[in-house]
Amino acid sequence: MVSNLPFTHPPALLLAVQQGIDGTWEGGMLALPSAKANRFEGIGTIPAVRRLLELGWSKDTPPLVHARRALFRLLAEDDDPTFLYELSGKHQQEEDEVKRGRMMLREAAAAVLAQAGYEGDPRLRGAARRILNRIADYLRSPLAQKPFIRQGNQHLLAAEAAPPSFYAVMMLAHMPLFRAEHHREMDALYTHLTQAQPRQDAVQLLGGKPVSVPHLVLGDLLPHRNALDADVAFALHWLELMGRLGFLRRNENWCKLFERFLEDRDREGVWHPHKGMEAVPRSTNPFVWPTYPLEPVLEGDARWTDVTFRLGLIARLAGRPIEIV
Repeated sequence: MVSNLPFTHPPALLLAVQQGIDGTWEGGMLALPSAKANRFEGIGTIPAVRRLLELGWSKDTPPLVHARRALFRLLAEDDDPTFLYELSGKHQQEEDEVKRGRMMLREAAAAVLAQAGYEGDPRLRGAARRILNRIADYLRSPLAQKPFIRQGNQHLLAAEAAPPSFYAVMMLAHMPLFRAEHHREMDALYTHLTQAQPRQDAVQLLGGKPVSVPHLVLGDLLPHRNALDADVAFALHWLELMGRLGFLRRNENWCKLFERFLEDRDREGVWHPHKGMEAVPRSTNPFVWPTYPLEPVLEGDARWTDVTFRLGLIARLAGRPIEIV
């Protein structure tokens, strides 16, 4: 049966059997395997679950059922340092560090649970409502217009600034019914995601110290063609999220960039890299790892499978007809 095909994929089976008895993977929650790892060594629970979902495993398969207890526990609105996993580090965490770490894991867990199909679960809906309210309050505040403050010779995000995280964007992308109930907040989010990225790095003042916050989205992460060419895999991931959010069709620039992808297909509809681009797209963006590449060996025609599949998926999300060649 076609429904059983995902369980014949050796890398997926290897990833599943590495799950611990508590439902988590050895890397804690957010960790990714190193570039040299060939057996997913050091993988965290959230990217592992996302990877299995991308490979076609449903939330009712044993490994994902086993993982959901730990993921749902992370949704709790508390600052318990016990649940920081690898973010706890080797030193005593200060209050602001614990709060930031728990918030990051809460949103990351909400994102993967939404992707798994738990939109109707009251625990996820409650967490999503709190996350969205916090973002909406920030976007409505004067701070959203000028979120940076000067600290010495640096421009840092104010401690009170609460722009959406990439995890929050992913969560909302997989909760269509929830989005329909909060259309005003979604309009505000669209405006934020289409504004120009600030020149300053994403560094925030937390506990009186500058802390890198690369998971926060401060504007349009795919503003032009150069950004697309620089990271094809991330560009596809961003366009897919915007398609799920219903934002792709509203944005002329993103539509043009998607059309450029489509122009690079051959007569059989298979994508090939644009002249001057890498033979095989690569990405170091941590949010891309669970989605690309899904092919275990990038040789021959398999090099183009992932991108071609994503283009079809994005087209479907954007309401375009899919032609079977």
